[in-house]
Parts: sequence; structure tokens; C-alpha cells
Amino acid sequence: MARDRGRLLAVDYGERRIGLAVSDPTGTIASPAGHILRRAGKRPPIAEIIRRAEEMEIRGFVVGLPLDEQGEDTPRALEARRIASELAKRTGLPAELVDERFTTAAARRAIEALGGSTRGRQGDVDALAATVLLQHALRLPG
Repeated sequence: MARDRGRLLAVDYGERRIGLAVSDPTGTIASPAGHILRRAGKRPPIAEIIRRAEEMEIRGFVVGLPLDEQGEDTPRALEARRIASELAKRTGLPAELVDERFTTAAARRAIEALGGSTRGRQGDVDALAATVLLQHALRLPG
């Protein structure tokens, strides 16, 4: 995905929550953009992700790909691939998959390093994980 101008929306697709992060218009800096709660047994909230993307005037998606330790697909990775495909299909915008291994752990470490607690702040952790994911994607060549 060419990284010239425009905002990107990162989607950290978890079992209970979807963390979101957005880049600045130059595609340089990632910032947390909240989270979406998932309802058990319900379809993925694609329409809500798209609604938020439209509000932020994004020009592409970065979807976290939860691979296992060997770099192979997990059941959630297959779901993330479907989500990315659906976002691209419904919006006409590019959706890039980026390895998200260790982003949540990095987010937790960052909060704890600043003297914070993650207790009761899972949505914040998920948004920060999406921020770590997006910042990583912004540094990738392309």
C-alpha cells in the first residue's frame, strides 16, 4: 500500500473487542482511535468499522493478522483475512494485512512502563495494540 497522503485505520481484531488506531494525514504517526465491543455469536461489526472509517476520512485499512508462533494462520487469522477482504470490497479502499504478533504484549508493557494499570482498561489496551500495529505498518517499505 503506497504511503503518501491520507489517513489509515488499523483494526486489531480481538475476540471481545476490536481496537482501532488512525494515522495522521501524512501517514507518519499512529494514534489510538478507541474500540468496538463485539457481541458473542453475532456477525463481525463491519458496518461500524466502516462508519468510523468514514468519519475519520481514511484512505485504507491495516488489519492485524494474528499468526501463531511459527507464522502460520490461526482460526482468528482466517477471520481477519475475511474482515480485510470485506472492508476492501465494501469500501473500495485497500486493506493490508500485517502480522500482529506481540502487539498486545507491547501495548501492555507500554502502559505498565508508564506506571499505569491495565485492570479495567482492556479497551485502551486494544486501541494501543492497534496503534502499535499501525506504527509498525507505517514503517514497512511500500
